[in-house]
Amino acid sequence: MSKILTMHEAIAEAKRCLHCSRPLCRTGCPIENNIPAFIRALSEGNIGAAYEIIAERSNLPAICGRVCAHERQCEAHCILAKKNAAIAIGSLEMFIADFAHEYGVTLLPPSTGKRGKVAIIGSGPAGLTVAGDLAKMDFDVTIFESQPEPGGVLLFGIPEFRLEKNVVRREISILKDLGVKIITDVLVGPDLNVDDLFAKDFDAIFMGTGTALPNILNIPGQHYAGIVTSTYFLRVIVLSDSGKLDKKETLLDAEANVIVIGAGNVAVDAARTAIRRTTGSVTVVYHKTAAEMSCLHSEYEAALAEGVQFEFLKKPVAYLDEQQLHDYATPATASAAPVAGILFETIAKDADGNFTSTNQQQALPCDFVILAVGQKPASRIVSTTKGIQVDDRGFVITKERPYGMTTRAGVFSSGDVVHGPKTVVLAMKESKKVAAGIAQYIDAKKLLADCQ
Repeated sequence: MSKILTMHEAIAEAKRCLHCSRPLCRTGCPIENNIPAFIRALSEGNIGAAYEIIAERSNLPAICGRVCAHERQCEAHCILAKKNAAIAIGSLEMFIADFAHEYGVTLLPPSTGKRGKVAIIGSGPAGLTVAGDLAKMDFDVTIFESQPEPGGVLLFGIPEFRLEKNVVRREISILKDLGVKIITDVLVGPDLNVDDLFAKDFDAIFMGTGTALPNILNIPGQHYAGIVTSTYFLRVIVLSDSGKLDKKETLLDAEANVIVIGAGNVAVDAARTAIRRTTGSVTVVYHKTAAEMSCLHSEYEAALAEGVQFEFLKKPVAYLDEQQLHDYATPATASAAPVAGILFETIAKDADGNFTSTNQQQALPCDFVILAVGQKPASRIVSTTKGIQVDDRGFVITKERPYGMTTRAGVFSSGDVVHGPKTVVLAMKESKKVAAGIAQYIDAKKLLADCQ
């Protein structure tokens, strides 16, 4: 987890770098940020140069510095990690980006847009990365966002205590300074489709719509009141905290006992958000062991320190109302009764690492349930557009050449809608390659037109 550093602390930390002849830290960075170079510049006190080096590969350094999985990526590859003394690369990146913002460091003039015109659907990490890269390559870029404000999961899916919303807004403002235009409150599919965008003379279209539809658990009692998805919960918290939604709409009472089902970063984000808003208990329940949790270990430790409880090796069987909680009886029909608990099946892990049922059950009481069991893409764009193929799970199929193009010429995609839910920086990694593919496609398209 990145820490805020003073200038003295940041430079002192940068000076610990060994300047390896074979820098493994860069190998561990999904976007191949030139970590050794920006650390060296910082150690010499040249923060402007350090920011310029970072900006060569990243359009969102203040965000990546805060939420990237450094402990699994660049910092894990640092040679000093063998002594548990890895360079705090995330904290250094955050310091440099914050310093550049505070002192108004600017790098590039706005794009002239002469090279081509690109529409970006969605303003999450994938869309913002493609938009920034193409603007730097002198393309005319317009983002179409369905929400009233751009940012996607960065704004509505990551809690304030992990990623301050003003940081997201300022990174987006830097993209606007590069000439990126953003149109909000436009839902591509129902409001206008891909054909409409091509009719507006866009040379290429990028789909970065993410996985908008959360999975649910198809178990008895799923219609009980007080069961919400993590994406809904986190979004309404952001809206209520910003004054755009009545706090009652969060549905979380001040004394609620909460169960979160799932063990990824989103589940832990939801749990840590909930425990800040209730005097009751918050328990994360997972059907495997702590070792199999996909969340960052630092986030797990932070949740434990904040009072979140964890129950492992428990598989949800049914939601229970008040009477069923006492009787251990599963509901027979759909009902809007308030949820009062969940019936779990106890799981065991054998010596071969296999998970099996113990045929034992346990009921855990709760007043509120948050589901964080994965997401899938919405079909509103694909269903209103001919020629874009998806796999059997609904994820968009893309090509290797030009990189990221779908089965419809001129339409590209990356991020969660292609690869499934991943981290911010992994979405950025693929999106940088897709931006290059879009540039290659438009250049070739214009060259062929000139030859006719």
